Amino acid sequence: MDFEALKKYSALHPKPARLTLQYGTAGFRSKAEQLDHVMFRMGLLAALRSRATGSTIGVMVTASHNPEEDNGVKLVDPLGEMLHPSWEEYATQLANAEEQDLQKTLTEICQKAAVNQQKDASVFIGRDTRPSSKKLSQAVIDGVSVLGGQYHDYGLVTTPQLHYVVCCQNTRGQYGKPTLEGYYQKLSKAFMELIKKSPGSGEGQRHLKIDCANGIGALKLSEMQPYLPKEVLVHIYNDGTKEKLNHLCGADFVKVHQKPPKGLDMKPNERCCSFDGDADRIVYYYTDTAGHFHLIDGDKIATLISIFLKELLAKVGQTLKMAVIQTAYANGSSTRYLEETLQVPVHCVKTGVKHLHHKAQEFDIGVYFEANGHGTVLFSKAAENTIRQLAKDEKDDAKREAAKVLENLIDLINQTVGDAISDMLVIEAILSLKGLTVHQWDAFYTDFPNRLLKVQVADRQVIDTTDAERRAVTPPGLQEKIDALVKKYKFSRAFVRPSGTEDVVRIYAEADTQALHIHSEFILNSHS
Repeated sequence: MDFEALKKYSALHPKPARLTLQYGTAGFRSKAEQLDHVMFRMGLLAALRSRATGSTIGVMVTASHNPEEDNGVKLVDPLGEMLHPSWEEYATQLANAEEQDLQKTLTEICQKAAVNQQKDASVFIGRDTRPSSKKLSQAVIDGVSVLGGQYHDYGLVTTPQLHYVVCCQNTRGQYGKPTLEGYYQKLSKAFMELIKKSPGSGEGQRHLKIDCANGIGALKLSEMQPYLPKEVLVHIYNDGTKEKLNHLCGADFVKVHQKPPKGLDMKPNERCCSFDGDADRIVYYYTDTAGHFHLIDGDKIATLISIFLKELLAKVGQTLKMAVIQTAYANGSSTRYLEETLQVPVHCVKTGVKHLHHKAQEFDIGVYFEANGHGTVLFSKAAENTIRQLAKDEKDDAKREAAKVLENLIDLINQTVGDAISDMLVIEAILSLKGLTVHQWDAFYTDFPNRLLKVQVADRQVIDTTDAERRAVTPPGLQEKIDALVKKYKFSRAFVRPSGTEDVVRIYAEADTQALHIHSEFILNSHS
């Protein structure tokens, strides 16, 4: 390690005094002007992680659904997954180290993680459309370069596209070509193969209005359009040419405010969807003839995909083990429908995509979506091999055709991470193949009325939880109070959990009717 060069470059990316940041599920996020030193240091860390794993590592400069003036960074591990938890700790240590301790911190990380500094380092870098992203990605490049690492700057990409190319690179092309063109070709080919088999539900069914949150999704979807069949009529709104990123639009805005985004003109029963700022979340919605707004969130997306997969598995006659993974925020009505009507096992895990992804890996087919629209489907290697074999060799025509549909789904789904473009194509293919309208999809089940509140507190650590954050262990007596309230109402549940990122406590409550809604404010006020 060239400590002189490190010292020189580090001085160009000074750490602001008294700034402390924590690497979490979303990586680092803050006001863009506070992040130059963090980006430089994540370039350093990515080079070390690459040497430790002997693989290419990704660095994505984005703050997803945050306001335009924010920015952030997350590292991508070799198979396109999120950074290993032990390295999240190293990221936090390195970001917060004072200038004079930087060399010492790097040396300690190298020792703890057994980093061979003689190995080559390779880092892929991507960024979103924020005004600050280009300069910040240059700071990442400085960090990689000062440690002698090689880098490939992909420039403007969606977060899922960077995850995808990292996985392609490290699987030596088995997952696909590590280029944007390779991504567009693989997904569009699988999509076209799928909709070839659709019953031809009329041109109106293929119209889709997409709110791209004035972000990177608009650019990349426009690039992909020539690859898609002409029957797919995608109309892009909030493309970033006029308004600010994520301002009054995007998946997060639509989900939180339960209303259409600014800049998208909706007619009754038209199918619409919204991406978030870095295009890794998607939600659908429509207005009915009476003008009421209907949100179709991650729970209903997971349900649609699960129904389709279950039907295909029955057709191929395979006993592959499938499960849906949810968090405590999933609507209870979706859980009941999946378990009781569809007979699909549901598992609940702690909040955070990494927990969902990890649990989904335990099954032949793991479907996971957070209610906010972030999710994907994972196929085990064994399940994938079985399906591909059946698609090639199965003698029974019906079984072979069903296996081919499954095979194309595998190729259409971005298994590295939730991907709004990929998920949108999966949903469009399923709706087309099943001849479903957006209204029919929405009618699978009715969400229980629910409320999500956040309460500012002095110390969120006072509340400790268990059972995938659904039950409070401390303070004493809190859970008993919640249980007593819940008992009074049909199909009701409620929980409180401390936020992972800010000094607030989140309160969720649901019941079978709005009139019988649990007084969730009372739960906390009686213990404040």
